[in-house]
Amino acid sequence: MKKTYDEEAKKLANAIDIALDAFEQYPVKGLTPDQRNMMINSYLEFRHSALNPLPQYKKLASLKYLITDVFIYFNEATGDTVEYFWKQIHLNNLDYQRENKLLKILKRQKIKDRIEYEYVTDIMVHYHQQGLISDEELLQIQKMIEAFENKRIV
Repeated sequence: MKKTYDEEAKKLANAIDIALDAFEQYPVKGLTPDQRNMMINSYLEFRHSALNPLPQYKKLASLKYLITDVFIYFNEATGDTVEYFWKQIHLNNLDYQRENKLLKILKRQKIKDRIEYEYVTDIMVHYHQQGLISDEELLQIQKMIEAFENKRIV
């Protein structure tokens, strides 16, 4: 069965509701009240964008960008908030899977599209600072970024 934008947007909105519940039930440790509010407001904006897109963005391809934004935190962080979120996703039969996208990209040794490019450029410094990737992996990522940028220019 072919997926429709509206069905996938509703599914994403359900996942966002679970995320908001997770933030309420298990507040992310280390965030100031302002940071917490900013995070919650971001998820509320994601939900609104999914359910009320501008006509030119009412495409499954556009929705993939929102899905990436919604799941970055829950795919890469750890703790009670994240564990609760994934448990609820499973209990609600939403077919999202937890994945480490950066590990997949590093194994493949290639950035395949703009979504991966934006993802990698957004998280690589943070991951390196947190010790989640080594100096060698950071250099590998930088070479992949350069190769992707050069491919896109030509």
